[in-house]
Amino acid sequence: MFGFKNFFSLIKRSLSGEEFDFTSLPVKTSIFLLAIPMILEMMMESVFAVVDILYVGQLGNKALATVGLTESILMIIYSIGMGISMAATAMVARRFGEKKIKEAGTAAFQLIVTGGILAIVLGVSTFAYAPELLSLIGGDAELVSYGAGYTRIIFAGNIVIVLLFLINGIFRGAGNPQLAM
Repeated sequence: MFGFKNFFSLIKRSLSGEEFDFTSLPVKTSIFLLAIPMILEMMMESVFAVVDILYVGQLGNKALATVGLTESILMIIYSIGMGISMAATAMVARRFGEKKIKEAGTAAFQLIVTGGILAIVLGVSTFAYAPELLSLIGGDAELVSYGAGYTRIIFAGNIVIVLLFLINGIFRGAGNPQLAM
């Protein structure tokens, strides 16, 4: 793909915040410059999850089970957010590639509104039915009573994460993956 010396130079450039016109760069170079910040972002998110489990694990089995059950439901919600984020990346990137910056902004705004409304609807409905959802996915009555409050708070806050996915997708589409990182 490129030389060893160039490899480290590209890593440094991908994290520098420098703006690139990806339509004028070689495809392999563009992919590399976009991929490095995304890889690092995913690694940081994984470390966050591991640290979270380490701390919650110290609170006991019920706390750990509550987090595990809640996270399994959140993954469904987050997958919707990730899907909309991918759409945002594609739509904004297309407009940026066409040098239609205003249209890129319009698409970004529409996607944020759509994702925000969807996240609010999902947040309100999962907040309202948190105990039932915990029970449905295998929580016993004691776990449901212990963890329903935590689950409600997490479900109510899902809008922040969904909007984070969307905004990160917009940054990536605009050619600024280091901002998303």
